[in-house]
Amino acid sequence: MIRAAKLGVRLEWLPEGGGVKTVTGPIPAIKTDELRHRPVWFNSVVAAYTGWKDSRNDPEKAVTYGDGTPLPKDAVLACLKVLEEEKVSIPWRHGDVLVLDNNAVQHSRKAFVPPRRVLASLAK
Repeated sequence: MIRAAKLGVRLEWLPEGGGVKTVTGPIPAIKTDELRHRPVWFNSVVAAYTGWKDSRNDPEKAVTYGDGTPLPKDAVLACLKVLEEEKVSIPWRHGDVLVLDNNAVQHSRKAFVPPRRVLASLAK
């Protein structure tokens, strides 16, 4: 919990068997890519709203303003539209290797059919 707190994350332990709820923020939607000296979109608003739905995650409550009010659905969908318009799809062929800077692409990827593998490495 100390490490989470240092990262600005609050952990809320749910009733037995429920796991943990992570609360972050407020987090800026845009940060500066220090290598390229330009602003980049770097957050999980759209992913949290469109992809994390299960017994413990309600997308419409996952992303809120600082006061706990949910973001309007149309605002999140507008962000999704921009991300869709700005994406770049790179065709894959057998044997291809692609190295990306996560600050530039925010670990973006589309669904794929195996045997393609996505390997990730995290480093400072």
